[in-house]
Amino acid sequence: MDTALPLYQRLATHYREAIAHGSLLVGDRFPSVRALMGRHGVSLSTAVQVCRQLEQEGWLEARPRSGNFVRRPARPAGPLPSEPRAGQLPDPAQFVGIHGRVSEIIARGRQQPVSVNFSSARSAPELYPGEALRLAAARALRRHPDLLVSAPPPNGCPDFLQVLARRALDAGMNLGAEEIVVTQGCMEALNLALRAVTQPGDTVAVESPTFYGLLQVLETLGLKALEIPTSPQTGLSLEALELACDHYGPIAALVVVPHLQNPLGCTMPEAHKARLVDLCAERGIALIEDDTYSPLGEDDTVLPALKHWDRQGGVIHCASLHKVLAPGLRLGWISAGRWQARVEMLKYAQSRQNEALGQLVAADFMGSSAYDRHLRRLRAALGSQRRRTTEAVLEYFPAGTLAARPQGGLALWVQLPPGVSSREVFERALGEGIFIAPGLMFSNSNRFDGYLRLNCGAPYTPAIDAALRRLGAIVGELA
Repeated sequence: MDTALPLYQRLATHYREAIAHGSLLVGDRFPSVRALMGRHGVSLSTAVQVCRQLEQEGWLEARPRSGNFVRRPARPAGPLPSEPRAGQLPDPAQFVGIHGRVSEIIARGRQQPVSVNFSSARSAPELYPGEALRLAAARALRRHPDLLVSAPPPNGCPDFLQVLARRALDAGMNLGAEEIVVTQGCMEALNLALRAVTQPGDTVAVESPTFYGLLQVLETLGLKALEIPTSPQTGLSLEALELACDHYGPIAALVVVPHLQNPLGCTMPEAHKARLVDLCAERGIALIEDDTYSPLGEDDTVLPALKHWDRQGGVIHCASLHKVLAPGLRLGWISAGRWQARVEMLKYAQSRQNEALGQLVAADFMGSSAYDRHLRRLRAALGSQRRRTTEAVLEYFPAGTLAARPQGGLALWVQLPPGVSSREVFERALGEGIFIAPGLMFSNSNRFDGYLRLNCGAPYTPAIDAALRRLGAIVGELA
């Protein structure tokens, strides 16, 4: 060791080599500052400098109130997944049986013993504020002893609607509580929006790739999906949408996820969002916004919703708490602009009003600063999990693998080496207890069979690391 180096750098080199040689494993707790002082007889300042040096180099990860943990330094990020060809005319996929394909994959995962599940897009239960929500439920029942034996209000509980309207201001939406309808998650909101603005046989434009659940909804409603190429960096191609408007028949609606799109993880630039709203208004297209993921960005910045630019009531805003607060509550909402009255009646005819307890629990928690603290903790945890998953994919998967670098969210979009089929990877991985979401689920065609979506919502553990290593080996065997 070079004795000319400062003491803290010599100690950092000592621990760097210990990690590289396996004396300290990824995920191990690193000695505390106090332990370093005692073990090496150094000052507090030197011990702190050792930790900072290793953290800056990527060898350590600081976890709030837990200390430092050994991690794997990031490899060079490399190129991103392929961009769609500029000016490419979209293909009208229409009806080709996506529901059967998706249902078969989901059923296989439920029937087969699964040890590691990468197929979903949600966080682990321990990342949600379970105890705080239980206390909020107890308070609601004490304040409203007849809550469970009384009919809930038609469009939602006033307390919850007020909280939603107040928080909508942060995203640039000026909504009154009477302009919001509470739904059974975002999927019911999207279903209601599509039923409000379309008839069976209509064409609906969607991002490509897009969430397979949306393709299932379109199929069940007898609608045709027109897939619009979507960039892993900037989202839906406005050029391709204009081409589609010029070359195909009338487009009744467009469904888009402007923030942290599923599965790509991309976010539309504000200039693109403003132009998209104007374009849909000019072409008479109902614009349906799925804003489920925006609270899961990398920082506290609240991105303006598409509805922020809406001046004619042509944007239908849909969102939910399923990903950000409590999957068990199944709470979503919709603000439908000029279709508001129709959506209210469709909701009544389809499922009646939501139960009240969950709404009062959410209103209690979201109305306090505890919600903002929860989101900060959740964002930090997801950021660490995404980073470690990305690093593992780049290390364990063969050459030719490309990984997106989303600025938030729950999932990682991975492009496999040329010639590797996600269906084959799915089959082999499932046989070993690893459940993935193959890319062919995210389009009516097979154009994304060379991709995978991996969930990053669970804390990174040795079991997850081992599963990613094995998944990389399977891809290597197929490549």
